[in-house]
Amino acid sequence: MNKAASYLKPLMPILSAVYGTAIIYVTAMPVAGDNPGFTGELLTWLLTLAGIALTLFLVYRAEPKVFPEAGQFSLKLPRFPIIAGLLLIAPLWLVAEEYIVYGITSLVHTVKMEPLTYTTAELREDLLSSVHAVLLAPVLEELCFRQMAISPFRRRSAQITVCVVMAFLFGILHVRNFPGAFISALFYGMVFIWSRNIWYSVALHAGCNLSATLLAVYCWLGLGKMLMTKTPVIILPDWKVVIASLVLAVAGVCLLKKNSSATMAKFEALSSNKSVINQ
Repeated sequence: MNKAASYLKPLMPILSAVYGTAIIYVTAMPVAGDNPGFTGELLTWLLTLAGIALTLFLVYRAEPKVFPEAGQFSLKLPRFPIIAGLLLIAPLWLVAEEYIVYGITSLVHTVKMEPLTYTTAELREDLLSSVHAVLLAPVLEELCFRQMAISPFRRRSAQITVCVVMAFLFGILHVRNFPGAFISALFYGMVFIWSRNIWYSVALHAGCNLSATLLAVYCWLGLGKMLMTKTPVIILPDWKVVIASLVLAVAGVCLLKKNSSATMAKFEALSSNKSVINQ
């Protein structure tokens, strides 16, 4: 690492947060009005795609040249079974995160919960924005607030420290939903550090956003009763959702375990073949 990079490295968490916040602000401008409509959403999708393309260039090309340590994290997309397993686990994490926030908030002051209702107009608006929230926003946010900020650091202790700092900054970005955003960002960051692959946290982030959208449909259809409070934003699903989340999570863990075993067996077979060839 050259001298300029050594000075720049400690600033990467702040620079990544500023960069990510600026990109997110620009992409959100078309939907900042009261009635953005489909045109505003479409423009937001296009701006987010441009932001993702720029950020991918930075993490694939620029960052590894400045910080060779970034090479310890893989940018290769996982196999589909791994992505599917993570998506199945995501609903349980969303439920757990909501109850964690509820429990912590209850220690500070009384939380007044109200029945959650969805009108057709509200659901239509949410479904329109969910395309961005599920497919695009997790990619951009994880690249900016996890990959760019954490990957320049080699030591695990430094990575965890940066993970906590970025979770705090990510929570501030979400204003009223600070507790939930902070806890989720902390979880995504630890998954990134453990897996050494940003796409694991992207999949979990996208799965949580998808689960929130499906809960809105669940509530609108009147299939169950959910409670919520607006400050901070907390949504507590009923027991049917909790049980369904547990079942999906078990299926997801089994899928991940099976795929991991298959990958390890393939790796060992490949290593054995190389040994035979070398002999």
